[in-house]
Amino acid sequence: MARIAICSFNPSPSLSSAASGPSKCILAPPLLLPLKLSQSRFRARRPLVAVVARYGGGGYRPGPSRRRSGDNRLAADPDYDPALDLDRLNSTSVRLLDEQQNMLGVVLIDEAVRMANDAELILAILSADADPPVLRLFDTSDYQKHKYEQQKKKRVQQKRSAASRVNIKELKMGYNIDSHDYSVRLKAAQKFLKDGDKVKIIVNLKGRENEFRNIAIELLRRFQSDVGELAIEESKNFSERNIFMVLMPNKAIVQKTQEQSKKKEKPVPEVSASV
Repeated sequence: MARIAICSFNPSPSLSSAASGPSKCILAPPLLLPLKLSQSRFRARRPLVAVVARYGGGGYRPGPSRRRSGDNRLAADPDYDPALDLDRLNSTSVRLLDEQQNMLGVVLIDEAVRMANDAELILAILSADADPPVLRLFDTSDYQKHKYEQQKKKRVQQKRSAASRVNIKELKMGYNIDSHDYSVRLKAAQKFLKDGDKVKIIVNLKGRENEFRNIAIELLRRFQSDVGELAIEESKNFSERNIFMVLMPNKAIVQKTQEQSKKKEKPVPEVSASV
């Protein structure tokens, strides 16, 4: 409820020639004024904290969390361990293993936290995508070993994925390339294909050179023929100004060639002559 006061006053003689009189103030009856406030202005912002449960050494110890950098973006703590971040689990129950990897069954996540706290052990996530998620109790030394083994497996997987990745090698030449440069590019293509890489041969046509498109196409077909059985045509494009052809290695022929080269490299055993 609000009360409005209406006041009147007489101006000074310099502003009006009217006779001065006493000032009056009249209190108006109270009015009910609706006051609407936007809730969004008063809504508290949720703090940005990742709860990490780590136990041992006399009770709960908050683990590394995420912090907000100066440019208002999330920055990961270098000590952040996702295996200890229980806040990223969407399930209220978990499948729990003890420190000897014995199955304790499905329990509530709060119960698993309480058990880890009582035993002063580390509660870590083994599989967050399982249903329910799988967690295990560790002592400090066992968890360090487990973490090292996981990092080692990750490095091995990265090396294998990098080794299985096929690279594309590009070879460029003009439609009027001379025989020496042509043979150099042909040998390079054969080497790349034997190594298991794809080869993309590009013929650049600049300006009026587009008139010799047919000669460039014949050059690419000749190149493919000279490469022989080492390669299989994967794709080609003869419609644009820079025409190209992509050759992929013929795995059966490449493997056979590699085996033959290994046999040639085997040393011949020496035979000693006995007297």
